[in-house]
Amino acid sequence: MIERTIESMTPKASGSDSIATTATTTVSVEGSHSEQRVERVLIIRLGALGDVIRTLPAVQGLRWSYPGAHLTWLVEPGAAGVVDAAGLVDEIMLFPRTSLVRSIRSKHPVLFLRELRDFIRRLRDRRFDLTIDFHGILKSGMLARLSGAPIRYGYGPGLAREFSEVFVNRSVRLVEPKTSRYERNSALVRIVAPEIQLPDQPFLTASSLAEARLVTRLRSSGCENERSFVLIHPGTSEKALHKRYATRAWAEVVKRLAGDGIPVWISAGSSPRERALADEVVEQAEGTLVLAPETGGFDDLLALLARASVFVSADSGPLHAASLVGVPVVQLLGPTDPIQNAPWAHSPWLRAHVPLPCSPCRRGCPDPACMRVIPPALVARKISQLHGISHDRSGGDQTSYRDESRPESADLLRTSR
Repeated sequence: MIERTIESMTPKASGSDSIATTATTTVSVEGSHSEQRVERVLIIRLGALGDVIRTLPAVQGLRWSYPGAHLTWLVEPGAAGVVDAAGLVDEIMLFPRTSLVRSIRSKHPVLFLRELRDFIRRLRDRRFDLTIDFHGILKSGMLARLSGAPIRYGYGPGLAREFSEVFVNRSVRLVEPKTSRYERNSALVRIVAPEIQLPDQPFLTASSLAEARLVTRLRSSGCENERSFVLIHPGTSEKALHKRYATRAWAEVVKRLAGDGIPVWISAGSSPRERALADEVVEQAEGTLVLAPETGGFDDLLALLARASVFVSADSGPLHAASLVGVPVVQLLGPTDPIQNAPWAHSPWLRAHVPLPCSPCRRGCPDPACMRVIPPALVARKISQLHGISHDRSGGDQTSYRDESRPESADLLRTSR
């Protein structure tokens, strides 16, 4: 098990003049007649990159509301880079999932119990005042309970899964349970701090080190000054191959954009499979686009995103990151729910989606018709619409660039003990 403390950072969003800066932090807890001082908070969102990214606006609000509190985020190693690059918490605590699973599979129950006991001891030693379980599954609920925190916030029935609601003593239910993940997370923190100020402007930025690394990589190809290009990301995680758009379709999109004089770059992470996929699109597009340098981590991705005029991908973690950076996005949607997976509402976005009777399904079809029927011409048209608008990072009116609107989360929540 690895534990790491990172330096607390100043909130990155602008327009924060009204945010309290005193070290004393209190919160009114439902069912209590007194105010509970909050000094140590445990945030639980263990994994799934896209879901961790979609938790960031709510955590940014917590950081502003509790400037003097020590915020700890419990996360699995695979998603820790997102939390680190965001710089919103004081401590990152890694849940040792891999070693625990290895102990079970190797049939060493004594080793498993010892590792679990040691982890729980470290968790309880922090003496958290409250936990906020954004994950809402059995594992996260049990970890909240085992933390020893007297106040445990989480989702109620209908939102929580695997009966995780039994481990919380402060819960939220939504009037409309089927809402975006952003709104759901916002509703949860609103019962923690009813007066919370949530970000309504892009707030994620890359570190200066990541920007310097990107410039160095671009200089070798003479592209260090390039900006305002369309950035296409054709890859998905290995668990979400059914979300991918065909390489031949991506190539057709690129050709259409190139014909209109719009510069296009294509990105891939450090995965060899994603790089191979990007190479295939480049080959089929017949040299009408630029292969972006490899992004080895989330911080590097943020640096690349900041140069783009539009980001385009299927429903993916990088797309949600682009929204939080303030880059307009075009989301290609097929098997996933269009309401639950909507991009962040405070950054421009459009969607290429052809509804089918079988969608959304999330069943992982080997050749999903819902992605296959999205015409490249439709995707190119959506991209062109967003490419022409100004890259507004000052929070201007962007409503006309969203495909659909949803009620604010403040109007959707019910609280319960």
